[in-house]
Amino acid sequence: MDQPVEIISGALDAGVLFICDHAANAVPAELGDLGLPAAQFERHIAWDIGAADLTRTLAATFGAPAVLSRYSRLVIDINRGADDPTLVMRISDGALIPGNAAIDDAGIARRRELYWRPYRDAVAARIDEMVARGPAPAIVSLHSFTPVWKSVARPWQIAALWDKDPRIAAPMIEALRADGFTVGDNEPYDGALEGDTLYDLATARGLAHVLIEARQDLVATRPEAEAFAGHLARALAPVLARADTHIIRHYGSRAGLRRWDRTP
Repeated sequence: MDQPVEIISGALDAGVLFICDHAANAVPAELGDLGLPAAQFERHIAWDIGAADLTRTLAATFGAPAVLSRYSRLVIDINRGADDPTLVMRISDGALIPGNAAIDDAGIARRRELYWRPYRDAVAARIDEMVARGPAPAIVSLHSFTPVWKSVARPWQIAALWDKDPRIAAPMIEALRADGFTVGDNEPYDGALEGDTLYDLATARGLAHVLIEARQDLVATRPEAEAFAGHLARALAPVLARADTHIIRHYGSRAGLRRWDRTP
């Protein structure tokens, strides 16, 4: 079996770790094609289109480590909590996944140990190494979203998802809006998802973090993703340079934390 995690080396004192939960659309040999035609694996249901190129470009820009998944979210959704009922999807955006349709608890547990756990452990190990070296790293998770969902066009070009800690999301949203982008603040998804990758590995540890969502039609090719990553890097660099970004800090309620303009 191929390793389920791709690890990109970088300076342990870079102050940032980039991660990509849905980087790939591959399926382990033991699972075949999950009963799906090849065309389904090119769709957003199988991976976050462009997210891997964003991750690799940003890691290179900042000389920072990165951790990426190597298997499709149709095998198991790395970003879900261990007990989430959508950990292994049986239907995704209208597509029945035959290889998942009859999976039982034992089958889910096997996939969790083979493909979900190694990714979570790899991210945790790299965080431990970076915290030990110092400064405490910010965690930036790269995702992408389909431009149309259920026949409704999504206006956002990029989004910042966050839960309680605004240290990266707030100034990044401001910078990207100043750069001319239509930016979603916890749109089209909400960043407060207990058990997800950032909740377990960043929120619970008090590490500054953000989940960045790019619209897929803007990052579908490598050149597009690399250009888009340039805008992200310019927005992130001043935030990562702040001493406060590297302080371990635990936040309580979201209430009162959002102090910036929320106008789209």
